[in-house]
Amino acid sequence: MVKLKNSFQRKEKKYALTNKMYHQLREKLLPYMGEDDYGLHTIISLYFDTEDYEMIRHSIAKPVYKEKFRIRSYGVPTENSDVFLEIKKKVSGVVYKRRVSLSYLSAKNYIRYPHSFKLKVTKDKQIKNEIDWLVSRRGLEPKVMIAYDRRALFSFENEDFRITFDFNIRYRKKELTDTLDDRGDRVAPEIDVLMEVKALGAYPLWFSEILAELGIYPISFSKYAQTYQRYLCVSSFAS
Repeated sequence: MVKLKNSFQRKEKKYALTNKMYHQLREKLLPYMGEDDYGLHTIISLYFDTEDYEMIRHSIAKPVYKEKFRIRSYGVPTENSDVFLEIKKKVSGVVYKRRVSLSYLSAKNYIRYPHSFKLKVTKDKQIKNEIDWLVSRRGLEPKVMIAYDRRALFSFENEDFRITFDFNIRYRKKELTDTLDDRGDRVAPEIDVLMEVKALGAYPLWFSEILAELGIYPISFSKYAQTYQRYLCVSSFAS
């Protein structure tokens, strides 16, 4: 099973698949990749931004450097479940993530009082200080929940090469602070499956050949950006 890391970097590319393409691809990946122990699981992210969505508007402009902050849960959490405070940065196409884990109850308190808990591990303290500084400097607040159901594959030969398949991507812009669940409306109904390929270097040759054979090509797709452009920006300008 792939462990959840608190700090890592990689390149990510996204691909829109039909259900037919998804099943064809899964069949061809069988000799090379296996599904992790989580199986089909739900990921829930509460995205923070400034009052006027400055961070996501900056990201959409495709700058060399951009960042996002979110609270992420693997499954619908109870108050004692572990969730993550996570900064995601992208610099010249390379994705960096730094995060700390805490209970969901502590995360809810953090939304109201960012300095309401302390960490013992030095490395985690450094990450939390970075998060605290970003939240305070930018005046971030909860803006939208995005959830999806995911299957993740890992390469038998290279643990840094992974593929995820996301289904039923959905969002909610209300009831964000009192409960973190996966209720929401579809973000992109035209996409059956969103594939993300995560790698530190070049793709394995066998994978590139499979993509060419099935006619699968990368697209530009950010879940938060698409949600903002389709459903949030009108209301933000109206307010």
